[in-house]
Amino acid sequence: MPYKAGDRLPGERASRLGHLEVLKSELVNKLVKNFEDSNSPATTSNSLWEPLPPGGEHLPLVFGIDGSMQPIESETPPHKRLAFVKTALLRIDQFALSKIDRDSPHPLALRDILADSALYHATVFPLRHVSIPGQNTYHAIRQIIFESLKDKSLDGEPMETLKWIAFEKWDGKQKQLPLFECPYCEKTVATLPYNAETGKCPECNGDLFLTDMLGFHQEMAPDSAPDTIATAYMSIHEVLLLFTGIRYYWERKREVLSKCLFVKDGPLAIRAQYSKLVAPIRRFLSFARDQGYPIHIIGQEKSGKFYDHLELIGRNAPEGYIFIPGDQYIKEEIQHRPSTGAPYGKDTNYGAKIFIKINNYHKMVLNIPTGEFVENPKLSDLIGANNIFATLPTILSNRYEGALLPVELANGIASLSTYPSAQILKIFAEAGGA
Repeated sequence: MPYKAGDRLPGERASRLGHLEVLKSELVNKLVKNFEDSNSPATTSNSLWEPLPPGGEHLPLVFGIDGSMQPIESETPPHKRLAFVKTALLRIDQFALSKIDRDSPHPLALRDILADSALYHATVFPLRHVSIPGQNTYHAIRQIIFESLKDKSLDGEPMETLKWIAFEKWDGKQKQLPLFECPYCEKTVATLPYNAETGKCPECNGDLFLTDMLGFHQEMAPDSAPDTIATAYMSIHEVLLLFTGIRYYWERKREVLSKCLFVKDGPLAIRAQYSKLVAPIRRFLSFARDQGYPIHIIGQEKSGKFYDHLELIGRNAPEGYIFIPGDQYIKEEIQHRPSTGAPYGKDTNYGAKIFIKINNYHKMVLNIPTGEFVENPKLSDLIGANNIFATLPTILSNRYEGALLPVELANGIASLSTYPSAQILKIFAEAGGA
C-alpha cells in the first residue's frame, strides 16, 4: 500500500515493475487469457424454467411503495453529516393505468394521477457533529425515529401498523413483545405492555420507546451514527407503509384485499437486528391466506447479486417463463459459497426469489411471499401467484428495461417533494370504496 499525499510532499507511486514477475507464471497467463475472453460462462439449464401459470384474475387496485436516502456532509471540518430519508406510497387503479402511454407518458397525465393518489413521508437524522440541545446523538435519533413514525401528515398510521405487527393484533389474542435490549443498561430485559408505545425498563427504569424494540440503538455510538441507521429506517418505513394499507383493509373491508396488488421497490427482506419483524409478518400472511384472504405482494430487485445473475441466465431463457431458485442453487450459483449452514433467508426474508422473463425487454427479479418460510419454494407455495402473474402485463413500463409502473411512479415521488401528502386513510378508503 503506497503512502498518500500530504500537505507538503506528494504521494508514493506504486511500482509497475513487480507485475513482470507475476506475468511469468503459466497459471497467471491462463487466467489473464480467460479474463479477456468475451465468451459467456456456462449458465443454468433452461429445464429449470417453467411456463407462467395460465388463468388468474387481474387485480384492479395497485399500490407502489418506494423510499430514498440522501446523506449530506459539510465540506469543511468537522464535516457535519445529516441524512435525509423519504418514503412514498402511490395508489393507482387499472383504469388510470390504461390511460398512461407506456413508452412516453405525458407529464400532465402523470400529474393528474399523482395529485390525489400519492403521499410521502420525510425526516432527517443527525449522524455526526450535529448537536441537539440537551441530548446526545444516540438519544436524539431514538426520539426522531419514534416521533417520525407518529408523523401527523400520515395520521400516525405507521406507528399503529408497527404495533399491529409487533403485538400480532390481527388474531385478537393479546400477545406480548419478545424481550429486547434496553438502550440504557444494554440488558435484554426490556419489554412493553400490550399495545403500549412507551414504558420503563424493569432493570434500570430507563425510558423506552416501542421503536427501541427494532434495535436502531445497537449500531449507534453516543455522539455519532452510521449511514446505515438512515437506510434501515427507510427500509422499515417502507414495510410499515406497505402494511398500513393491508391493515386498513383487514380491519375494515377484507374482501378488498383480494383485489389489491402491493408493489414494493426492493426485496421483501429485513436485515440484521431489524429482522425481528419478519416472523410476525410471515405468520400474518399465512393466517390471512388460511382465512381465505390471500394478500398479493411483490418486491422488485433492480440491482444486486440476484439481478446480476438474471442478466447472465436470462439471455437464453424462454419468454413467458419463470425460475424459482432453491436454497442450494442460491448458495452455490448466486452467493458462491458452500451449501452448508442455515437456509438462505431463513431469518430475514418474507418473500421467495423469482426470476421471470415476460419478454426480451421485461426480465425481472421478483419476491413473492410464501407465508411461513419454505427452503425450496414451488409455484404452489407463492401466495396469489396466478393473480400476480396475470396482472404483471398491465403494469409494465416501456421506459426502462424490466420496469414496473407503480415502482417507477413511486420512485418519482420518493425522489421529489412536489407532491403534497394526502391523508393516508383517505387514499385507502377511496380505493376500496369504503
